[in-house]
Amino acid sequence: MLLPTAETTARQRPVRILIVEDSEDDVLLLVWELKRGGYDLYYEAVDTRIGMEAALRSGPWDIVISDYSMPDFSGLEALATLRAHALDIPFVIVSGNIGEDVAVETMKAGAHDYVMKRNLSRLIPALDRELREADVRRARVRAERELRENEARFRAIASNIPGTVYQFMLRRDGNRSFPYVSGDCSRLLGVSPEALQASPGVFRELICPLDRDGYDQALGRSAEHLTDLNWEGRIQLPGSDEIKWINLRSSPRVLEDEALLWEGVIWNITQSKLAQIEIRRSRQQLQELSDHVQKVKEDERARIAREIHDDIGGNLTAIKIDLLWLANRLPTEQKSLHEKAVAIERLVDRTMETTQRISRDLRPGILDLGLIAAIEWQAEEFQRRMAIPCEVTTSDDDVYLDQDLCVAIFRIFQETLTNISKYAEATRVDVSLVVGEDVVVLEVFDNGRGIARDQLSKPGSFGIRGMQERARSLGGDVEIEGLSGAGTRIKVEIPLPTAPDTASTLTQKALF
Repeated sequence: MLLPTAETTARQRPVRILIVEDSEDDVLLLVWELKRGGYDLYYEAVDTRIGMEAALRSGPWDIVISDYSMPDFSGLEALATLRAHALDIPFVIVSGNIGEDVAVETMKAGAHDYVMKRNLSRLIPALDRELREADVRRARVRAERELRENEARFRAIASNIPGTVYQFMLRRDGNRSFPYVSGDCSRLLGVSPEALQASPGVFRELICPLDRDGYDQALGRSAEHLTDLNWEGRIQLPGSDEIKWINLRSSPRVLEDEALLWEGVIWNITQSKLAQIEIRRSRQQLQELSDHVQKVKEDERARIAREIHDDIGGNLTAIKIDLLWLANRLPTEQKSLHEKAVAIERLVDRTMETTQRISRDLRPGILDLGLIAAIEWQAEEFQRRMAIPCEVTTSDDDVYLDQDLCVAIFRIFQETLTNISKYAEATRVDVSLVVGEDVVVLEVFDNGRGIARDQLSKPGSFGIRGMQERARSLGGDVEIEGLSGAGTRIKVEIPLPTAPDTASTLTQKALF
């Protein structure tokens, strides 16, 4: 089966032909020849300038066929009339008697072809060619118009984007270039688009030295894996001390010559970055303040506990001794006085017990014996007070830990047991304390009703929040997980303190 050609396709569609001819017989001959050649046509015949102008205004035409010589109108005049209307329509001269010099003159004047009436076999190929070329010209004009519109639209969008739109090319030989940079480049980078395109290496020189390796690595990863480039860093404007933070986002694609072309936008993120740094600094200061308050509170608790133990406890002991001395010297017949002395002695004993309990709650002295001993003691106290079995599994041997770390874990454990006693309705608690080489892990399981996720963030959860803050202040974390009606699991992980990395600290300071 033969595939349709461009010519047969053109003939299959309706073709509108304007015929400039004063002979009706010649008009009919042309129409007959065109239909015989397979054209489905609509035509109109005119023989004057006025008629032709009216026809050109009446509707679009695909082609104009004109005789060269007519009594009141000539082919050259018809061609001039067509050109005056600025219409891109093929114009073909069909004449019975035209010399070569006249044919050349008409072609120079703008005619697309000429055909002799005695050789109309050339008419169909001539029309096929001219219609095809007219379609090509119209398509090219449409494409150029659409291209101009798209370019204008793109430039309008690019000029209103609060960033620099750019194309960056990396060739196989390592050569770099910026095929396109929008006008905002001057305001953002302090370099004109023309200067950046002329010297592509200027962009890397704008990047602060501490951030250049990061840019190179991000660009290398994007080139190797053809993934989006998303990099942020600092630049210093030429001839100025001004530092800006920029975010560079673009997508790469491979060109025919295997060069890589990134297309994207460079954003100015200085304000948001400075805000992030300020927020981070504020959080750090707030954390330091919280840690300081916590330490001051623990120190104050320890001081009050010592004063209660030493002063009040000592005074109560002295009172009891003096009370016993007086009771032993009361007359035996004064039974009421002896009873009163016994009652006072009991009151002193209860006060001494209360004093010791308050002192222990403020700061258990058993913490001086190590974290494991303190955890085991607190579990026994909980079991005795709440009548809930509390089994503790710990490392084989206790190790020396930082005092702040011991206090933090102990307080978290105390708060955990307090929550269990208040809300869990548990009948058993299991505790695991493992001191590893670089981390301390405390896990507490209860078989109560379990904690719901929304309870973890409700406004009044100050106990849970306090546990998390204590762990976070030491670089650790607290995980609280409800076990679907089968209890609650609380896991505390806090890293053991190590010597500070001086180089890393200096680098972090340099970044900000």
